[in-house]
Amino acid sequence: MKDMNKKIYEGMETAFINSNNSSNLAFKPHFVSNDEKSGRKVLTTIENELKDCDEFKISVAFITESGVTPLLMILKELEKKNIPGQILTTDYLAFSDPKALMKLNSLKNIELRMYGANEKNHQGFHTKGYMFKKEEIYSLIIGSSNMTLSALTVNKEWNAKLVSTVKGEFAEEILDEFEYLWAESSDISDIIDTYSEIYKSKKDILRQTQIPTIKQYKLEPNKMQLAFIKNLKEIRAKNQNKALLISATGTGKTYASAFALREEKPRKALFLVHREQIAKQAIKSYKDVFGDTVSYGLLSGSHKDYNADYLFSTMQMMSKKDIYSKFNPDEFQIIVVDEVHRAGAESYQRIMEYFKPSLWLGMTASPDRPDGFDIYDLFDHNIAYEIRLQKALESNLLCPFQYFGITDISIDGETFDDESSAKKFSLLVADERVDNIIEQASYYGYSGERVKGLVFCSTKAEAEILSKKFNERYCGDRLYRTVYLSGDDDQRKREGAIERLANEDAESDDFLDYIFTVDIFNEGVDIPEVNQVIMLRPTQSPIVFVQQLGRGLRKREGKEFVVVLDFIGNYTNNFMIPIALFGDRTYNKDNMRRYVIEGNRIMPGSSSIHFDEISKKRIFDSIDTAKPNSIKFLKEEYKNLKNKVGHIPSYRDFEEYGAIDVSLFFENSNLGSYYAFLKKYEDDYCIYFDSLQEELLRFISEKVANGKRFAELDFIERMLQYKKHSGSDIELEKWLERYKSSNAIQVLCNEFASNENNKRKYQNSIFAEEKQGNIQFSEKILAKLDDANFYHEVSELVEYGVRQNKLYYSNKYKETDFVLYQKYTYEDVCKLLNWSRNEVALNIGGYKYDKDTNTFPVFINYNKDENISDSIRYEDRFVDEGTMIALSKQSRTPESKDVQQIYQAKEHGTKIYLFVRKNKDDAVSKEFYFLGEISAVGEPQPVIMRNTDKDAVEITYKLEVPVREDIYDYIVS
Repeated sequence: MKDMNKKIYEGMETAFINSNNSSNLAFKPHFVSNDEKSGRKVLTTIENELKDCDEFKISVAFITESGVTPLLMILKELEKKNIPGQILTTDYLAFSDPKALMKLNSLKNIELRMYGANEKNHQGFHTKGYMFKKEEIYSLIIGSSNMTLSALTVNKEWNAKLVSTVKGEFAEEILDEFEYLWAESSDISDIIDTYSEIYKSKKDILRQTQIPTIKQYKLEPNKMQLAFIKNLKEIRAKNQNKALLISATGTGKTYASAFALREEKPRKALFLVHREQIAKQAIKSYKDVFGDTVSYGLLSGSHKDYNADYLFSTMQMMSKKDIYSKFNPDEFQIIVVDEVHRAGAESYQRIMEYFKPSLWLGMTASPDRPDGFDIYDLFDHNIAYEIRLQKALESNLLCPFQYFGITDISIDGETFDDESSAKKFSLLVADERVDNIIEQASYYGYSGERVKGLVFCSTKAEAEILSKKFNERYCGDRLYRTVYLSGDDDQRKREGAIERLANEDAESDDFLDYIFTVDIFNEGVDIPEVNQVIMLRPTQSPIVFVQQLGRGLRKREGKEFVVVLDFIGNYTNNFMIPIALFGDRTYNKDNMRRYVIEGNRIMPGSSSIHFDEISKKRIFDSIDTAKPNSIKFLKEEYKNLKNKVGHIPSYRDFEEYGAIDVSLFFENSNLGSYYAFLKKYEDDYCIYFDSLQEELLRFISEKVANGKRFAELDFIERMLQYKKHSGSDIELEKWLERYKSSNAIQVLCNEFASNENNKRKYQNSIFAEEKQGNIQFSEKILAKLDDANFYHEVSELVEYGVRQNKLYYSNKYKETDFVLYQKYTYEDVCKLLNWSRNEVALNIGGYKYDKDTNTFPVFINYNKDENISDSIRYEDRFVDEGTMIALSKQSRTPESKDVQQIYQAKEHGTKIYLFVRKNKDDAVSKEFYFLGEISAVGEPQPVIMRNTDKDAVEITYKLEVPVREDIYDYIVS
């Protein structure tokens, strides 16, 4: 207990006396708020406290379903562990949602009570406090946050997290007050029926007093739509007659096209869709914008309107010669093609060949097609606007989603994998699985009065049988009502099913709970009422994942959020889940892991992401085995980008069009450069270089172009300029002098390599040479730059590296070439510390002193493999964001030379730098986070390594800059 008291004292001193003092984060008071820029949410703080507590008490005035839903996964885990909790709320203003209260009350480990604010001798109730007990310590979060989604994620909230022992006066007073209010309150089970009636009555009154709006007079473009209209005008000003709108599902593409037509004022317009039902929805949207100022017509299998100002037609009908020939080729001034990624089909091509409008406007959420058809070329690569999922969420254009990655259960010892549909179909539709799906869907719930869900399955047979089995099971006091739909079903059946799913008539019995399907709802269909999406299939691509997720993202009055349940099996492509959710195109494995662990901090707005522990492991296993730089993957991504830009992509094209990072080509050991890929796999590429030129391109790609240091890039850039000006550079000799003190020349002369194999690999990559004591550009390489194509390729590659440097590595830490929280390999560190040669990891062994530069990098593998020998299983650990304890190498005492160097570093001017990595088993990236300068404090503590008789020394380091909160939590989690 004395140790705990000391930590609390130290935490108080850091928080209230001197922020430079080190203290344990767990015992330090701090400010808790929502701040997207620094990766902070009240939600994540509460989740982290719940994960680590022995019991908890919560007292909040307001509890909503949207506030409870993001906490459901951790609360279920606490129920399994039998961690007791007490939650106190109030009937004040009848604000708390009975549905949320009943959900909490259903958890066996939670007691829930309601304080009657209107009862005799009771006053208003405004408490907002979260109390977590761990052994003899309380963590107390007191402030402004109720248990509502906005309060926990996006609102400007001020809370203080304080720490107290069970005997502390502050904790005692709060707990006494809690116990008093608890005793004055009623068990929720005794009053929930009465309270629900009050809540419903209030809601009905509010609904009746809302003033209806006249939509077509009030409707204005959103942020995305305004930007699109502006860009479209610019395209039209250049006399271009084709344009693409690439917009995430739910962001309002149809309204955007209507607003664009309002600006263009066409006399007649055609809106093409692939289903009648989508045409009907589009007509509704256009009426919201145009009202009765134009006439509308529907041309489909069941409707034959021909003479409207704005005609909405199915592709199937308009592609018939006897139909389209009824119109003149220039009949329509503007033709809008919805879900234009389908336009490669022959039927669409017939329409586009016949009509000659002044503008073709194509719209899609997913232009990069697996079938390889080039939509971009079809529209002359005129992209009027592009907004993907992440940006749409940031712009608040979509309904927030609460995503839960849930382990798909094992049956008879069998887990679901990529082959389950073919080999173990009976397991996919087993009763145990059906019951588990229903249990999870009921628990995680939905926003609204009843569930309106879509279920995506692997196969038609699975979807059909699961629907039947749902219909045999009870939802409350009635059977589930679901249907299965496939591409074989006609339009009338589909429309009828959607109408029944969306039915909001409380008195009607003609409704559906779920529609089961495989892929017919991946795109196009607008069902704003959908409040739950269930995924029962492996993730085959980020595109399809986002399409299916997007089915629930359309905003709808009364829908606060959509619940997404992803049942995760042992699938090869599980690594695509974080890629799809976060839109990361680098495919960096460490980034993927961080998204899974710290996703809530990174996800914009009120959306949240949760994985249970087994699902996390399955995704991590998939990440470990993923090959994002495989030839197959690179070819697919390259083709998508080439289709988009309409030519062989440049290095800059990869950046500007949000494609994969071009460095993935460099990382493939069989390529080593983008040129090597083009030479081998691009039929239209007809430039060839000799063996030296190829080696030089590979050297720059692998050793220089990452941009982690500017010096080498600067040298080659100057070399290019020198060549361009025919060897004229009067300042060159003076400029080259500065390289005498830098190891950049050793890098560029292939003298930095650590072994003979590496030296042989780049034995001709000698960019500099010395003559009469002066550094000069290599005559051999200058001669190779006579080749204009080679000059251009090197220029593009170096420009790419310079952009990387400016974007990621320009904000240098003190006088170093490092940037805080960027990642570096062992070789990067040796290079950027200006060592004369690279050192292999084995020689570094956790840390190494370099006499010439007087630098001492310390490398920490924070997540160590349990299978490695005890003698090297160092117990390195963070005490808090500003303090780390790390072990010396084995067979060391406080008097050992390296230990003394560490403790005498300040005296000798030695700079010690800290580098930490989360997962040392990443087969692709061997990178460490740079965490700045550190210094040893206190005294070295002798220890015996666990399960061995080897001596070591425990060293306490103080970080000059405390680790940023999101990075710290990721590393220590």
